[in-house]
Amino acid sequence: MPDVLEQLGRIWTILPDARLVGGAVRDLLRGQAVADIDLACAAPPDVVMAKLKAAGIRVVPTGLAHGTVTAVIDRRPFEITTLRRDEETDGRHATVAWTQDWREDAARRDFTINAMSCDSAGVVHDYFGGQADLAAGRVRFVGDARLRITEDALRILRFFRFQARYGSGRPDPQAIDAMTGLAGLIDRLSVERIWSELRRILTGPEVARTLGQMHDCGVLDHVLPEGYAIPRLEHLLACGAPDEPVLRLAALVVGDGREAARRLKLSRAETGALVRTRGGPVPCPGLDAPAILRLLADHAPCDLIWRAWLRQADQLAHPDAGWDALRHQLAHTQPPVFPLNGGDVIGAGCPPGAMVGQVLGQVRHWWLEKGCAPDHAACIARLRAVLAEDAARTT
Repeated sequence: MPDVLEQLGRIWTILPDARLVGGAVRDLLRGQAVADIDLACAAPPDVVMAKLKAAGIRVVPTGLAHGTVTAVIDRRPFEITTLRRDEETDGRHATVAWTQDWREDAARRDFTINAMSCDSAGVVHDYFGGQADLAAGRVRFVGDARLRITEDALRILRFFRFQARYGSGRPDPQAIDAMTGLAGLIDRLSVERIWSELRRILTGPEVARTLGQMHDCGVLDHVLPEGYAIPRLEHLLACGAPDEPVLRLAALVVGDGREAARRLKLSRAETGALVRTRGGPVPCPGLDAPAILRLLADHAPCDLIWRAWLRQADQLAHPDAGWDALRHQLAHTQPPVFPLNGGDVIGAGCPPGAMVGQVLGQVRHWWLEKGCAPDHAACIARLRAVLAEDAARTT
């Protein structure tokens, strides 16, 4: 990471009081790779922008209302946020004012392990015991848990995500009490924010245990009011299914998933994948090659593979029951393509109109029954036979 250190060095030369904050400090203390590097400083955002521009660094005003600008060095973004205090909050949005007090800024953060900062000399500034909590596997709200949650109810879901990743043992009892009493605040959040956190929980560690804790607090009822089935998701995980968030959501939700997809405002692709996984023919071990081809003729391999994962979970079947071999076959079999189209039907003498689709459907049904094996010539011969039979019936 020499290039990152060099880039940080440039920023610290321009803004010597700036510190690394949040996840960057937490991950460095854990010896983990740092994905996003965020900094904070006491200077107002307009001053920060002016200094960076004067030094020839590109600056993007990504969130001036909240004091955030982004410095771009060699295409790498560095978010720099002015120290803040909350003037007013409605549980979703906060009106902030600038401050030069590092402790005051840290006090408005969610968890102690996210409230640390590190200066250019490598000194970690820890006002609320974040280092000790990180070492002990404790996820605690900064100060009063109820106050932190009323400032932003999304912190409830963030707590469970962080508990799964960084916590050990039982969750902090004060946090649990506060979240249990304030679970209803989740209903005030945008569903986009809820899905963003839920998908990260679904693909993170300790998924089933985390969802169980959310259920015990009454939180999951607000996240998925349509209903949920944690045991089925547990079975899916036990089968070794991939960490696809929509696949795991398909195992968790009840019904066909349409209502959950609509309410959570899943993307069109996510909605389609969820609904298709929850419905349609399900391949099972023991199918012969023609049966596999018939399925692949009408359904995408991914959809069939995901349905197989759910069925395996429902049957509590282990990989040695043939499921892995089935999915391998689905993934590595070329989907067959019906060799005829409407032009072939018209070319064989059928007049344009509804009859074209009906005849094409009859021939395709025959092609499927034959295991999708007949080629173009064989299908043309069958097409002519169908047309001849129809002509004979009408004379």
